[in-house]
Amino acid sequence: MNEDQHRFLLQLAHPPARFTVEQTAWALNCQKHDIPVLVTARLLKHLGDPPANGTKFFCSADILELATNRVWLGKMTDAIYKHWRHKNGTE
Repeated sequence: MNEDQHRFLLQLAHPPARFTVEQTAWALNCQKHDIPVLVTARLLKHLGDPPANGTKFFCSADILELATNRVWLGKMTDAIYKHWRHKNGTE
């Protein structure tokens, strides 16, 4: 865990209103490159309608609520595993 991530996790008692992709990944304990996988699987939805190459933001309250939902966490984990199995050609 890097210093920025550690500081971020310490402030979760009073989070910012929006999380970046990196902050979302930290809050969900996954990798930054897994967030687009979760958006494609319709398990996460970013705020607004950003352009394809624009910065994506996520509602921090929603992310923190999802992080405590055991069923959703299972779906998240399965979606990430499925994506990487397919990407690695082992499916």
